[in-house]
Amino acid sequence: MITRYESNDRLSKVLVANGFAFLSGLTAKDRDGDVAAQTADILAQIDTYLAMAGTDKSKIVVGNIWLKDAATFNEMNAAWEAWVDPQATPARATVESRLAHDSILVEIQVQALV
Repeated sequence: MITRYESNDRLSKVLVANGFAFLSGLTAKDRDGDVAAQTADILAQIDTYLAMAGTDKSKIVVGNIWLKDAATFNEMNAAWEAWVDPQATPARATVESRLAHDSILVEIQVQALV
């Protein structure tokens, strides 16, 4: 059984299947801030979507992060470290990437156990 949340013709923001919640890549709703502000915005969205799926950040098993500029790695990490459960840190990858719009500084996608 697959449960989809906030679906449209292109994607589902959250998909729950086989005991996992899969979140689509998320970008900041407010793109006026720096990478730390955009990261915090995305992490708040992740909290909301994980709750929708019946789980929370302590159950995240993997995260993928795309940065527009690798030079902002430390700023993104500061926001991440302030948010992540230090007793349940997930596997994670971070890469520099060309993102969908110039105003997007970071995109994050996670998978969590439900």
